[in-house]
Amino acid sequence: MQQPVLVQAGQIERYEDFSSQHSPPRHIDVWCPPGYATGSERYPVLYMHDGQNLFDPELSFIGVDWGMDEAITRLIEAGTFSGVIVVGIWNTPERRREYMPQKPLLRPASTALLTEFSADNGGPPRSDAYLRCLVEEIKPLIDGRYRTLPAREHTAVMGSSMGGLVSLYAICEYPTVFGLAGCLSTHWPIGGNRLVDYFGSGLPRPPGQRIYFDYGTATLDASYEPYQLRMDALMAQAGYVHGQDWLTQKFERAEHSERAWRARVDIPLRFLFGVP
Repeated sequence: MQQPVLVQAGQIERYEDFSSQHSPPRHIDVWCPPGYATGSERYPVLYMHDGQNLFDPELSFIGVDWGMDEAITRLIEAGTFSGVIVVGIWNTPERRREYMPQKPLLRPASTALLTEFSADNGGPPRSDAYLRCLVEEIKPLIDGRYRTLPAREHTAVMGSSMGGLVSLYAICEYPTVFGLAGCLSTHWPIGGNRLVDYFGSGLPRPPGQRIYFDYGTATLDASYEPYQLRMDALMAQAGYVHGQDWLTQKFERAEHSERAWRARVDIPLRFLFGVP
């Protein structure tokens, strides 16, 4: 079994070039909350996409990381919760194909959308295989090696942009595995209303799930609001209660970047793992 190496002053355990039967090899970073090494408590787990952007600004896309370790430590010190284990799954050159929800594009009505996506990205979506890697290979590794709370009510998936799409896809495809999903700046335009409506018909019915959405109003996020409002209406139709098991937040003048997500990541963390 693959052994991790310690990075970032020993705070991160990294599984380098994690081998999968379903997707290309990639690094997996695991961060445990303060007190983990000396305690016996079990913790919820947050699986996050674009894992190289979470902890180290030198690795992050724009030189600004999400500051996940700092955000969680702040919330622990504030008494919001006792902590969460973060599993950062690095992306690969196949990112867009792995993060694009697959089943919506395989419907007969989506043939043109599938053709366009495949032409633009070197092939059709591969998100079903990516999620199999997460559910069948990465999660068993984490639950086997760390003191986790493995049940769905303690297992979250979160990401931004395309990572927001695949997070929502994950909770729809595996509602018995993931009970919590965080979708920041969800990149709806790549599939448009067809993608939104697919999720509206495929949502797991509450109670038992908690889903967070947000969006800004600047740069790429400026085009998201109409789609998110449509998704919000479908959430309500599916029985989700805003502020209870679903939350959507709008951030004026917030851009589409790690800088913006870092500034507000406390909010989805509180909603998913703390008291709504």
